[in-house]
Parts: sequence; C-alpha cells; structure tokens
Amino acid sequence: MEFVVFYTLREGADRARVLEVYPRHKAYYEAFRAHGGGLLALGPFQTPDPAASSMGLFSSREDAERFIADDPFVLEGLAEPRVLEWNAVRFT
Repeated sequence: MEFVVFYTLREGADRARVLEVYPRHKAYYEAFRAHGGGLLALGPFQTPDPAASSMGLFSSREDAERFIADDPFVLEGLAEPRVLEWNAVRFT
C-alpha cells in the first residue's frame, strides 16, 4: 500500500509567494528523501498552471503525514494537502 498526498493551491494564495517559498520546499523534500523519509516521487501536474496542484507518493501514511507537517508550502498556508491510500497495481 502506498499513500498519495495531493496538494492544491489554497484559495487566494499568491502565486508569487509560491515561487518565493519554492526553494525552501525543494530543500525540504530533498532532505526528507535523503534521510529515508519514504518519499517515492513528487511533482506538479502539467496543467495550464503547474503551481495550482501537485502530488507526492509515499511508502506509508506516517511518512506522508510527517512530510506535510513540516512542508514550507503547508506551513506558509499556501497549499491544502489531502492524503489518500493508493492500492497500486504495478506492471513490470
């Protein structure tokens, strides 16, 4: 079982502020991954506004919730996260 964190840009969030906070978010996810945080993948959706939504894939709910708890996008009130359990069927 894996867990997906969907982020949507909080209503009224300033996109300029998202770009300002992004370097801290990037440093955070790189450190989280480097320290075995269970982060498998992440990134924005390629919609007309890539800042509007993104997702992360985690190996456990605990890792997903721990990531959310200290993510600068969440701490700054820019993103609204939602955690979903994902029962992936993999074809290798």
